[in-house]
Amino acid sequence: MDAATSPLIAFILTVIVIELTPGPNMAWLAVLSADRGRRAGLAATLGVATGLALLGLLAALGFAALIARSPWLFEMLRYGGTLFLLWLAIEGWRSAGESSPARMDGSLRRHFRDGLMINLLNPKAGLFYLIVLPDYISPDLPSLPQAVGLTAISVGIATGIHLVIVALASRAAVWLSNADRTRLFRRALAVLLALIAIWLFLDTRPA
Repeated sequence: MDAATSPLIAFILTVIVIELTPGPNMAWLAVLSADRGRRAGLAATLGVATGLALLGLLAALGFAALIARSPWLFEMLRYGGTLFLLWLAIEGWRSAGESSPARMDGSLRRHFRDGLMINLLNPKAGLFYLIVLPDYISPDLPSLPQAVGLTAISVGIATGIHLVIVALASRAAVWLSNADRTRLFRRALAVLLALIAIWLFLDTRPA
């Protein structure tokens, strides 16, 4: 194994471990796919991947350094991400009793947008590109192509794991044929999403 391959393998293993650790993406995709089905989960997965790719690109262009020098900017992302998840939870609770097909299926564009916004406002994803990814960039080579390449690898791994989560969680959608069961399930998911938002807020607070 040559010197260039070893850091790459270490980076891939690091990304896999991080992505397999429960977080807002994993939990939200499971919640959405179980409630709205596979198509909604796939649309959200595409939004998540786009958000991660944009974060990586912004980090490669120097936005990560700007956040490092501006703690207030990180706090804005932290509060914004938490509030957005709470808004999704409140909306899910309020619509729990809605049974119209249009409301139940939702808009695929909307699910894509939610996945995108959750990640653009996700401080944990930002911290990955701010702290973890630069450790695997060689100072002897141009940094921008390396950052773009590592971002593509991390997004690819994350998307693969997210697709598995969507496929498994969407199987629960077929169990929700009873209206009362569906209402209870959706409200439970709304509470879970709110708890995820609070956990994310506390977990990313400055030391």
